[in-house]
Amino acid sequence: MSKRTDVNELGEFGLIEHLTQGIELKHNSSYKGIGDDAAVLDYGDKLMVVSTDILVEGIHFDLMYSPLKHLGYKSVVVNVSDIYSMNAIPKQITVSLAFSNRFSVEALDEFYEGVKAACKFYNVDLVGGDTTSSRKGLFISVTAIGEGEKEKLAYRNGAKEGDILCVTGDLGGAYLGLQILEREKQIYLSNPGVQPDLGKNDYIIGRQLKPEARRDMIEEFFPDAKLVPTSMIDISDGLASELFHICKASDVGAILNEGGVPIRPDVEEQAINFKLDPITCALSGGEDYELLFTISPDDLEKVRYMPDIYICGEIVNKKEGIKLHTKGGNIHPLKAQGWVHFGNE
Repeated sequence: MSKRTDVNELGEFGLIEHLTQGIELKHNSSYKGIGDDAAVLDYGDKLMVVSTDILVEGIHFDLMYSPLKHLGYKSVVVNVSDIYSMNAIPKQITVSLAFSNRFSVEALDEFYEGVKAACKFYNVDLVGGDTTSSRKGLFISVTAIGEGEKEKLAYRNGAKEGDILCVTGDLGGAYLGLQILEREKQIYLSNPGVQPDLGKNDYIIGRQLKPEARRDMIEEFFPDAKLVPTSMIDISDGLASELFHICKASDVGAILNEGGVPIRPDVEEQAINFKLDPITCALSGGEDYELLFTISPDDLEKVRYMPDIYICGEIVNKKEGIKLHTKGGNIHPLKAQGWVHFGNE
């Protein structure tokens, strides 16, 4: 009997590594292949950066609390975020949908209103895609195409010992937003007459339903400061998971300082209300779409006073591992418990 290996034994990135082993790039224009936030194609003066994502109903979103317009917007954001995380500028997207007969033309119009709003905000062109039917639910596939300069692109494998670890924005909000929405969904299912109580959590819920990519960092703050990160990744699966990706690709270790991880007071309060550790939400929650990046120590002064950037650690020798330095002064091995992509049927 042939062996059967459950994909969960490998995880998302282990599975990608397994399926793509032995693949050789045959064309000079294939500048960077599998293994980063986006592929990089070299066609002359500028590099083309390409990323694609699939969003599946019941896995990545729940239409009980995800308005279709918000979902259309978010579908674009998660892809352009991958382009920004390469220190490149998104220019075009394609959108492909597979949907069941429960979706009307008006419902699809609502979804595309969100897509168009995101295209307008991020200044990208919708240039193609595909539609087909599915037997169950909604499937969304978006491909983003961007441009970057060879000497300014940031990859996961550029971090060096002594580099400074930085993060933008604040973390954990999207995960807490999901907890609020799931709680209200369960209450509604038990008592359909009850109206949802979202409290004063507009920001937190917005982080889940309508996130934004860090266009401002890539198009304004980094160029103005003449800052080029040595490595970078967007935070889709949780800060800890993304730090592991950088360290693995760069063959280094890291010390992450808990005190440097940005968490808003309302996010912290909401975590405590759910009896969750706020730092765990920030490290493992995911879907914040902030940027985690490293810089040379020579560039410290460039980021020290840059708005919405937080210094949260340093890159060390691989032998030292990947550690969390807690506020209490303890040092523990960091665990990556990010989003699990392959659930049980």
